[in-house]
This record gives sequence, C-alpha cells and structure tokens, in this order.
Amino acid sequence: MSTLTLKGPRWVTVRQHRRTLWALPAAAVVAFVTLAALRRLAQNGADLYPGSPDGPLRSVMSFAGMAMLLLPLIVGAFVAGPMVARELESGTYRVALTQSSTPRAWLAAKITVAAAAAVGSAAVLSGIYRFGWSPLDGTYQFSWADRGPYESIGTVVPAYCLLGVAVGALVGQLARRTLPAMAVTGLVTGLVMLVLSTLRWSFLPVRTVTGPLTGAPPMPPTGAFMKDVGLTTASGGRLPEGTCFEHTRRLTDCPADLDVVGRYADYHPAAHYWPTQSIETALVLALAALALWGAFRVLRARHS
Repeated sequence: MSTLTLKGPRWVTVRQHRRTLWALPAAAVVAFVTLAALRRLAQNGADLYPGSPDGPLRSVMSFAGMAMLLLPLIVGAFVAGPMVARELESGTYRVALTQSSTPRAWLAAKITVAAAAAVGSAAVLSGIYRFGWSPLDGTYQFSWADRGPYESIGTVVPAYCLLGVAVGALVGQLARRTLPAMAVTGLVTGLVMLVLSTLRWSFLPVRTVTGPLTGAPPMPPTGAFMKDVGLTTASGGRLPEGTCFEHTRRLTDCPADLDVVGRYADYHPAAHYWPTQSIETALVLALAALALWGAFRVLRARHS
C-alpha cells in the first residue's frame, strides 16, 4: 500500500503495519498461481476421486474455503491486538496524541486502514476462490449453498471482515491487553458467523414440490439446495421420510392409519443465492455499524 497520498495518523498506521499490508498482495499472487497450476492439471480429468487429476484441486479448494471462513476472525484479531490493544497496553498511543492528533483521529486511522485492506483483500481472494471453484461447481461439497463456496463467492466475507474490524476496535479498547483482545474478538466474530449461518436459510421461504407415494420421488430443479423431504397425509400434514419404513420396513408401504398420500421436497432454488447473500450482508453491516458506534463511544468516555 502506497503511503504517498496518506497523511497524519493514517500514514503512521500504514508505516507501522507495512509488512502485513505487503504480505496481503503477495498471498493473493501465490494463491492465484497455485490455483492456476492446479486447474491446468485438472483440465483433462473428469474423475472426481482423490487420485484423479483434479483431486489436488479439490483438496486445495477445501482448504481455501476454510481459510476464507477464518479470514474475518484473523482480521478482527489483528485489529484488536497489534493495532489497538498493543498500543494501549504499551502506552505508545500517547505519542500519536502528542503529534497534533486527537484520539478520534487516532482510532479512525486504525479503522479506515484496516477496513480498506481487509475489504480489498477479501474481494480479491473471493475472485481467486471463484476462479478455482468454477471447475468444481455443482459437485459434491462444492455447490453454491455448501459451507465455503456460499461465503467465498459472494459478499458476506467482505462484510464479515468489516465486522471483525469494528469488533476489534471495540474489544481492543475494552480489553487493553493484546492476547485477551485477540481471543475475545475472534470468539465474538466467529459466534456471529455461526449464528447467522444457522439462520440464513430461513431468510426466504422454501419452495415445495410434491409427488405421489409410489413412483419417482419429487425432484426439485437442477442446482437447487434441498432442505427437507418427507411424506404428506390426506389432511395436509407432514411426516418424516422414514415413518412408513419404521412400521413396514419399506419406504413406500405405509399403514392405512397413517393416511399417507404422497411425498414432498422443500428446497431453495439457485435464484435464492443473491437475495440470501444480500440479507445476510445487510445484517452483518448493521452489526458492524453498531460495534463501530460502540468503539467511538468507549473512546469518547475514556478520552473526553
């Protein structure tokens, strides 16, 4: 990151963390070159088993998906620890306050530099991830709704990185100790990601396809994300898919008293991807704004 157009606290912040900032584009270049080589290796392979030509690509992309999920936690921990809490713990922030810089400008510089670097890096890495993911799109564990691809090819990872920055700025001031601040920020950011991941498929109503009890099962459209399957009764009720099997040891041989007349499948179509991403991104940004407001409230209370 160039420091030529930066002044005051932002210039100081960039200078302090220039090695980390330079490491980000270097990591992106290494990731792109690695995936390009693996895609070339896999371009003639149609088999998806580990020993096939695209086996290494699948393994690396599984690791890449996990790395993308950890990125917001790493960003938040870095902001909370090295950028904020360490300076408060060591007292070096007082140097900035003696250079005609206000506490608000000091914290704002930390946040803006971290946010710009985090969002820019997340966007670039998301593009690189999509480049490696496209040959595997729709295969086992690499559909648009699977954990890893869902977050990495959309807008939620940059949003979670902003949340990590905001939570880090708040927790760093509250903890004022490097390691505790990093641990708490990672925990809070990860908890938010976990909660929203369990709620995201309830943002939009599922669609349902039904069919008779015998014959081919009801099939959602190609590429849909299956949420639930089961049995339907004459009264409109629903039963778990294995209900008849528990009584007769046959999936479609149902006792008369159950009054089963057909089967159903609930699903999210692929068209739900971007609306779900937009809703989750908006929720995360709202939480980030709340944490950011709290960070400046704490700053104002301690440095009025």
